[in-house]
Amino acid sequence: MTVVSSVRVIAGDRVIDNGFVRVEGGRIAEVGQAPSGSAGDATVVPGFVDIHVHGGGGATFTTGDPDAARTAAAYHLGHGTTTLLASLVTSPPDLMLDATKAFAPLVAEGVLAGVHFEGPYLSQARCGAQNPAYLRDPSLDELTALIDAGEGAVRMVTVAPELPGALDAIKLLVSRGVVAAIGHTDATWEETLAGVEAGATVGTHVFNGMRPPHHRQPGPVFALLGAAPVTCEFVADGVHLHDGTLAFAVSVTGSGRAALITDAMAAAGMPDGEYDLGGQGVAVAGGVARLTRDGSIAGSTLTMDAAFRRAAGAGLSLVDASRMASATPAAAIGLGDELGTLRPGLRADLVLLDDALRVTRVMRAGTWL
Repeated sequence: MTVVSSVRVIAGDRVIDNGFVRVEGGRIAEVGQAPSGSAGDATVVPGFVDIHVHGGGGATFTTGDPDAARTAAAYHLGHGTTTLLASLVTSPPDLMLDATKAFAPLVAEGVLAGVHFEGPYLSQARCGAQNPAYLRDPSLDELTALIDAGEGAVRMVTVAPELPGALDAIKLLVSRGVVAAIGHTDATWEETLAGVEAGATVGTHVFNGMRPPHHRQPGPVFALLGAAPVTCEFVADGVHLHDGTLAFAVSVTGSGRAALITDAMAAAGMPDGEYDLGGQGVAVAGGVARLTRDGSIAGSTLTMDAAFRRAAGAGLSLVDASRMASATPAAAIGLGDELGTLRPGLRADLVLLDDALRVTRVMRAGTWL
């Protein structure tokens, strides 16, 4: 048994001053307030859940190398991310299939919560840092082969809903228990909502890689923000989104439909310099990653603890920022009944923060790291 006490606890919609969390057998046994004494400066929040991350600590998920995947997952774990999806980028079919097979054992082991394919079924006009050489229209045969090869490892796929065959692809994904996300899209409002009607439930880094909103042509941004079934991802790094944009978007969705993500690539935690993302050169300067060929933002160097602090600094409450960093993304990928909240019965994933909301300790499944 482990008891974390004399701390401020962010548990669901509650802030418990002078609180405690009791852990038994890798699960949360009890959350409450101490009858006496006083709390210190520490805060306990649920382990962060990053459903969109390409790498970190100098390692990448995008090549399908399991050793590199372990390194990247360990780096983010040190920053409080106790659950993550390995996000791959638009790639040749063989690489995608090989990566799926290589990562399936890591999913079974619990190193990864699953695989996310950001592409290749994306808009040429809105491909951003995706490699345009490998973009293609949705293929039900390819999707079926990937899902079969993963044996449950494939958890989310991002699709541009305006592409030929995209709606059928979304329906196939949903029928196989895979989350369909909408992103890197030049879709109209109507085309976006058709994707939601087909079963899409996540908006991939909303605002980024999308036709920008206009009051006469609202496009995907307004459609996704307003769609009740959709969880909207936001990269809260001050580069992808202005803090005011983040705060406004969350005022529309509520924290229950807003998920913080990092979209981090290998350069997260590393010095400025030259890197690679999906076979394309990336230059990192001042912590901002951009393609060398055209200056497009190429992922980020963000970590989830920094995203959490940024959201809190943008005027969101600690309760909302915590929900956006943990419970909401966990629910978006079907893990809300297992983790993401400090509630009895759920997996004991805890992050201990100091008075500046910086990580001091991380617990995963009841074990301090």
